Parts: sequence; structure tokens; C-alpha cells
Amino acid sequence: MEWQAAALALPVLLLAALAAWGFSLALRDVSIVDTLWALMIAGAAWLYQFAAATEGTRVALVLTLASLWALRLSLHIGRRNRGRGEDRRYRAMRARHAHFARESLYRVFGLQAVLAWVVALPLMAALASERPLGWLDLLGAGLWLFGIAFETLADRQLARFTADPRNRDAVMTRGLWAWSRHPNYFGECLVWWGAWLMALSAGAAWTVISPLLMTVLLLRISGVALLERDIAERRPGYRDYQARTSAFVPLPPRRDTANARASRA
Repeated sequence: MEWQAAALALPVLLLAALAAWGFSLALRDVSIVDTLWALMIAGAAWLYQFAAATEGTRVALVLTLASLWALRLSLHIGRRNRGRGEDRRYRAMRARHAHFARESLYRVFGLQAVLAWVVALPLMAALASERPLGWLDLLGAGLWLFGIAFETLADRQLARFTADPRNRDAVMTRGLWAWSRHPNYFGECLVWWGAWLMALSAGAAWTVISPLLMTVLLLRISGVALLERDIAERRPGYRDYQARTSAFVPLPPRRDTANARASRA
């Protein structure tokens, strides 16, 4: 990888984060950073390609997949958050920090820009390679596409479920959600392991830091662990759902725990 070209992306992402932060002050809503996240990652790849002037089949494939993923996710989050006000995660942070408006510049926007640059490293490494496409590229692209399709289907199933007022306090247990409590996050994880396989084919095994970081974020920090911290208190029946359904990797659901307890009584 040409590090001069890669380094160019970081200050541009930080400037974009600064602009978004200023916009968030006017809206008093930090949630816009969630919509920006995917665009910053894909933007890092495009900035690298622009600076390094790379070309070839792998370049076209990586940029197409990155753009497809970013546009899909950003549009989904934007539609989901429209009209809902600031996300409860950020409202909680605002309540804990007296100077959150100022601190969100580095606690939220700056941090997201740096994380986006790190996550984009496999994309930039794959763009830098002049090696011909190999079987790892095809496997990686296939896994990447499957991940996009998987999380798209999971998001659509959940959106239809939550759009029904009768499901306001209910638990989504159908479709992919019968096999995983967070199938959208599982699909997102596949995306980044697929991107890394393309970087691996390009000779950049060290970029494994990206899918490892995303896996940790999705499982332990901003994904599964954060959402499940208090969801059982807000949604009756979630504990039974937890007991019979895999948290992340889709697996056949276990026997319904409520029926199991009844049969032993």
C-alpha cells in the first residue's frame, strides 16, 4: 500500500467529521454520525483510489462492493432514524457529560472517523495491489455480497415487523431472527471478513485488524452487548427468546424454554 495515499484519507475523514459535528450542534442530534459512518469507510477507499490513481478489475470490484454496501447501509439508517430524534445511546451520553456538545467532537465524530479509516484498510490495501484476481478474491467478493444480502434481508424483516403497531413491545422471532438475535450484525461481520479475503489475496494479511475490530465492535461494544443491556426490561418475552436463540451466528433455535419448563412441571 502506498501510505502517502492512504494517509490522505484520514485528514479528509476528520474534516468530514468536523463538518458533521457542526451540523449536529445545529440539530442538537448526534445520531447523524450513524448515517455518516458507512459513507466515511467507502469514502476512504475512493480517496485512496483518487490519490494513488489505481486501476484494474480488482479496483472496480472493490469500489463497487464498497459503494453498494455504504449506500445501502446509510440509506437504511437514515430512513430508520428519520423523525425519531436523537438515539437513546447519545441521549444517555448527553445526560452524563455536562459539556457533551463540545466533547462529542472527539468522543463521537472524531473517534468514528479514525475507526472508519482503520476499518477501510483492507479496501485500500486491495486497491493498491497489481496482482491478478485469484480464488481468494472471488471467495471474498462472494462472502461480501452474501453479507450485504443477509443484513439487507434481516433489516427488511425487522422493519416490517416494527412498522406494525401491534408489535410495539413484542419480540421479533420470525425469519432470520428465529435463528439469530442479531442477524443484521452477523451479515455486517461477513462483509468485513470478505473484504479482508480480497486484501489477503493482494498480499495484505496484516489488515486482519479491520475484521477483528469490526467483530469486537459488533459483539462487545456498540452492537450485541449494548443492545441487550436492557432490552429484556423493555420487551417482555425477550429472556425466553435469548434462551432459545443464538446471539450472533445463525443456528437452529433451541427448544422453547417455556414449553420445556411446562413439560417438566
